[in-house]
Order: sequence, then structure tokens, then C-alpha cells
Amino acid sequence: MTQSIYILGGHQTDFSVNWAKNGKSLFDLFSDSILRALEKSKLEAKDIEVGHVGNFVAELFAGQGMLGGFFGHVHPDFSGMPAARHEGACASGSLAILAAMADLESGRYDLACVAGVELMRNVSGQQAADNLGAAIYVGEEAQDATYIWPAMFSDLAEEYDRRYGLKYDHLSEISRINFENARRNPNAQARNWEFGNRSFTDDDEQNPVIEGWMRRQDCGQVSDGAAVVFLATEERAKSYADQHGLSMESIPRIKGWGHTTAPMLMQTKLDESADQEYAMPWTRKAITDAYRRAGISGPGDLDAIETHDCFSITEYMAIEHFGITAPGEAWKAIEDGRIGFAGSIPVNPSGGLIGMGHPVGATGVRMLLDASKQVTGTAGDYQVENARNVGTFNVGGSGTTNCSFVVGTAG
Repeated sequence: MTQSIYILGGHQTDFSVNWAKNGKSLFDLFSDSILRALEKSKLEAKDIEVGHVGNFVAELFAGQGMLGGFFGHVHPDFSGMPAARHEGACASGSLAILAAMADLESGRYDLACVAGVELMRNVSGQQAADNLGAAIYVGEEAQDATYIWPAMFSDLAEEYDRRYGLKYDHLSEISRINFENARRNPNAQARNWEFGNRSFTDDDEQNPVIEGWMRRQDCGQVSDGAAVVFLATEERAKSYADQHGLSMESIPRIKGWGHTTAPMLMQTKLDESADQEYAMPWTRKAITDAYRRAGISGPGDLDAIETHDCFSITEYMAIEHFGITAPGEAWKAIEDGRIGFAGSIPVNPSGGLIGMGHPVGATGVRMLLDASKQVTGTAGDYQVENARNVGTFNVGGSGTTNCSFVVGTAG
């Protein structure tokens, strides 16, 4: 990377809260998260020079567009501040981060606010599923599916089974680990959920089929939530460190990033990757680009990973694409325990999308915030011991938008 981008703090809402049920709006979610982030980070609204918002489908869930215009209603000092919204389905938050980084790297601004937000529990589950279906190639795929995204990722599981063989027990173990991790996280949607003895099996009563390979516990949650981070240039970070009596080595920074976009159709992806080493080569490239820019060789230089587990098969795929195992061998990392909380490379210590929750536009920002907490030792009960470098992977659509970051301390 040409210059370092630092993370000065942020905030995540409690993903278990149903904001509409509590009489709160999309703006309330947006405003509350930003004001709390300012307070926690000891920044003032007048300090922020540019705003970026990650959001997927506020128009469908809340009838609201133009989310950048919300900033001026959060605090009068935001009035007139340049702001923009970014959309890449479930990777919308990561695209907002990348846009903010580009603003800082260009020299236009020194301090950016990045907010990811989604209000999703104000409609029925079926309507939420239909709204989220806007990220497929509409009219060209999943036309017979009742639940679009479980069906799409069941197709990925089917492809894995065809290429390598796939056991459902390995997918269910991913879900079990992530729900267990979520119990440590005070912001996780599923932190207090209880499960039966056969909830993580192929029992049709306790873990019913949603679509194909995907059963209830394989699926990420429909959630309300927001996450905010403040990104700064090195010069601005130094000023912040001096102001608050901090060392630069204690402030987390984005060491590397990767971003690719694949063809939208899942079948086109699978056809194009048929003769390649990895099932999702665009995912692999985003991750290895982040490694390269961070100056690290691979997962052996990471202490933890926050990855996209909208479904258990997505994490299964990511285990291989991070290089934790060879293609077709993710099951080895599941069976030997290395991705568990006490393993050598914990995956989703936060609980991930399955346990933590998945307010779509917030997820990429939440991952970056969690990575920054890990490397500064402030993750609380889900802190990974001695974490210094954490990788993230955030995906939009069926592997269409792929974003990865490596976060670490400056030392």
C-alpha cells in the first residue's frame, strides 16, 4: 500500500435489537450508531471531513434512498460535509471502506466516517428474502426457489460435493462453532439462543431444510444493525495519538486490501472456475491481493479471521480460499479444531453472520471494527490471545463482489 490508513475507533449496535418493533426508524439506527461512535472514539462531528455509507436495499425495506443526506440531521456540524452511499449487496460496507480509503489516499481529506447500516426486521421473513434477492441476476437464476439465497448457496455446496465430496456434518460444525462464539459477544443476535440435542444435525425437525443442502442452522440471520469506523491518514492519526497520549504503535491500521468483481450469474462463475484450482478464483484473488499489499505470505501470518458466513458453505469455501487448507480440504481444519476459538487460526471469534447477525450493509464495516478490536486487545470475552494481524473477507451476491482486508497494529 502506498500509505497507511488508520482506524481511530468506532461502534457497533446490538444486533439482537429489533428497531422497528421498538418504534425506531432507519434514521434512528444511523444516527445513534454515529453519535455513539463519536463518543467512544473521542472525536467531534466537526472533525470529520467526509462520510461514506454502506447500504444495500434501504429503498425496499424502508422506502428510503439518499442516505448520505442523513448525516446533516445527525449533527449540525455535518451539514455541508461531502457524503456518498455505496452498494455491493452484502459487501456494501466494504465498498464504503474502500471509497473512504481512496479519499484519504488521494489527499482530499484526512479523516472519514464510514457507516454501514441496514434495517431488515420491519418486514416478514419472506419479504426480507425477496428484497435481498435483488442481488441475483433477476429473471435469469433462482426463479423456482422459495428462498433465493439458501438456494443459490446450496448450488455452491452441490458443486463442492461434485468436485471433492462434501459431508453435512462439516457444515453443521461450522454453524455450531459460530453460535458458540456468539455467546461471548454482547452484541451478537444469537448470544442467548438455545438449541436442542440435534440442532446441528440433519434432523428434519430440529434443523429443517430451507433449500437443498442449506438447513436452518446453516443460514445467517436477518438482522437490524449498524457499524461505524473512523479512518484517518497517518498525519491525522499522529495528531490524534498526540492529543490522547497514545503511541502510533497502539493504533490499528489497514495493512492490505483486495477487491474483485465476478460475473453475476452463479452458473457462469462455476463454469469459469471449472478447470481452476479454486472454486471461487475471484475470492482467492481478493484475499491474496490483501496479503500481498500487507506484505504477508498467507494465513500463517494471521492470528484470526472474520469471514462472511451468510451460509455455512460460504465459510467452508473461505477456509480454503484464505489458504488455511488446500482446495477440497476445508474439512481438515474443521475436524482438527484449528478454526475454533482456541485453535491456531480462530475463524469468526465474533460469532460471524450466523451467530452475530447480518444487517447486510453493516457487515463489512462490522468486520473491520472487530478486526481492530482484536489487534488492540479490546474485544472483551471474545478476544483472541495475542492477536496482532486479523484478516477479513466480505462477499456480495453469490461471490460477485469480493473484499478482503488485513488489519494490524503499526508496530
